[in-house]
Amino acid sequence: MIYTKFHKNAGILGKNDRISGYLQHELESFMMDREEILKRIDAKYRAMDQNPDVHLEGLSWSNPITYWDYILPDALLGLQVQRTDQPDEMVFIMYHQINELLFKMILWEIDQVSNKALVEAAFFTEKLRRISRYFDMLSSSFSIMGDGMEREQYMKFRNTLTPASGFQSAQYRLIEFASTELINLIDFRFRAKIDRNTSYEHAYEHLYWQAAGKDHATGRKNALLSNFEKRYKAEFLRKMEGYNQTNLWTKFQQLPEDVKSDAGLVAAMRHYDYTVNVTWVMAHYHAAGKYLGEAAATGGSDWRKYMHPKYQRRIFFPGLWSADELANWGEGV
Repeated sequence: MIYTKFHKNAGILGKNDRISGYLQHELESFMMDREEILKRIDAKYRAMDQNPDVHLEGLSWSNPITYWDYILPDALLGLQVQRTDQPDEMVFIMYHQINELLFKMILWEIDQVSNKALVEAAFFTEKLRRISRYFDMLSSSFSIMGDGMEREQYMKFRNTLTPASGFQSAQYRLIEFASTELINLIDFRFRAKIDRNTSYEHAYEHLYWQAAGKDHATGRKNALLSNFEKRYKAEFLRKMEGYNQTNLWTKFQQLPEDVKSDAGLVAAMRHYDYTVNVTWVMAHYHAAGKYLGEAAATGGSDWRKYMHPKYQRRIFFPGLWSADELANWGEGV
């Protein structure tokens, strides 16, 4: 339609000898762009052993996209299902769903670095900055939950959630696997006994977060951890192996020395590490403390020791921190 109208107008102006050089140039440019687009469409579908004309005809009958068709808000807004009649439970549900969407965005960016054969400093840095912005947003958002619910309501609906827990966010565990070498996720008490020859199964059993539901003396696991593993353990083992050589820390160490010394990249790495393992964790820790006090989490874990960075010493990129910074990790926060 645009082309037809343009062509008719150009023809009329040409007959009357009033077409300007500018309009003639615009018409030629438009025709060249259109031809180039058609060539690309033709090449695309022929490479797929498809008839381009069939797809073009289909396009002529298709409906234009709408916001609600593309973003699917109706489906998204139908995913909040309360278990009680407490109004603030809706805040709790939506807040955690927003977290999961941000976790997906983070994994999307990490995987672009993981799957890229040759990573330049600028590309690596930009992806880390994006990831850090998402975690900065997560860290600052805890006031929504921390100040946005009545404690009385929370203490009522939380009892319907046992033994579920935010601990059971599979995406967060995948972010950890994708960010660093497995040794840095092993419970600090057992790291000396784990090396690259250790099986993934054995390493899995000694991940730091096992302490939230496992008695290492007996091997017994509580419902929180058992349910989590029943749903996700097989996937976790696959991802642990998949990210073994492609996690962010390993990818960084494989870079040329001049790239590894890039000040912007190092700063971005350090910011991400501290934001995830101290800032975000402590924001969560303080929000939980406001509602729970000394009570156990819904999953039954000793959440204060499980969450606090000074106990588990979760550090993704240990080689980028000084000995003093490592020794005092999580102190005074």
